[in-house]
Amino acid sequence: MADSNFVDYVRIHCQSGDGGAGSAHMRREKFVALGGPDGGDGGRGGHIIVEGNTQMWTLLHLKYRKHIKAGHGDQGGKQRSSGADGEDVFLQVPLGTIARDVETGELLFEITKHGEQQVIAKGGRGGQGNDHFKTPTNQAPRYAQPGEEGNEGWKILELKVLADVGLVGFPSSGKSTLLSVVSAAKPKIAEYHFTTLVPNLGIVGHREQRSFVMADIPGIIEGAHEGRGLGLRFLRHIERNSMLLFMVPADSEDHLKEYKILLNELEKYNPELLDKQRYLGISKSDMLDEELMSEISAELGDIPHLFFSSITGLNVQVLKDKIWGILNS
Repeated sequence: MADSNFVDYVRIHCQSGDGGAGSAHMRREKFVALGGPDGGDGGRGGHIIVEGNTQMWTLLHLKYRKHIKAGHGDQGGKQRSSGADGEDVFLQVPLGTIARDVETGELLFEITKHGEQQVIAKGGRGGQGNDHFKTPTNQAPRYAQPGEEGNEGWKILELKVLADVGLVGFPSSGKSTLLSVVSAAKPKIAEYHFTTLVPNLGIVGHREQRSFVMADIPGIIEGAHEGRGLGLRFLRHIERNSMLLFMVPADSEDHLKEYKILLNELEKYNPELLDKQRYLGISKSDMLDEELMSEISAELGDIPHLFFSSITGLNVQVLKDKIWGILNS
């Protein structure tokens, strides 16, 4: 997955179609001197529709498509024939995409299922033909209703990655390595900060052909809730995870302090994140002996945790069992 190809935020200008005008046509037939009204209705303007697609993982295709217009409805015709509806425009987006209005900031909808459709800009209604306006006292109305104008405005599409498990930790805490070991994902791995610049998803196989989705979120640093580091750009991806696996490396100077800093950043960004199920993994534990593990466990107290190593495989299967148990508790 190329970093430049991951786009999780776009602003687009949406302009739905105008409704077609109704027809004021009067019926014309041979030997009929005073034919009545037979004008048809105008077609509705085209909608702009957002549709979920499981085959997509980025909003890149909309990054340079700033202005989106739907078709206008056709005018009504004679013999009560309705005009054609304007052509709808469909925008395919990944699951986890939300839409907001730029001016008000209002949340319009969120897309969470494949094939789910939501109208982001509704087309104008078509006008009624003069056939609708005849009355006992006005049997030959020579007027019809104009079509409604479409809607126009700037919208925000924002992607929040959908996953069962979100990996939360400082840079270089071993999140990418774990994902590469337990799934077929191939994230970029190196021993320096911010190797991971985009969320990476992997499907983790479990016992008896069961599986769950794990997301490697770019590393958090102290002050991330204020935008430090990669900060706010990726904290929102954690909101959609069913559970959070916190990761603190074995060589940390203070495991409890690091865990509390991570919790604090999530709480300041969105207190509801602390309502999620969570578990603590001590990564890179191949460098620890039994005595050091006991000391760290005593330091962590009653915080549920597990020592594991992605490199040697120490307790990796146990970790997967723990995660599966939490997800299905």
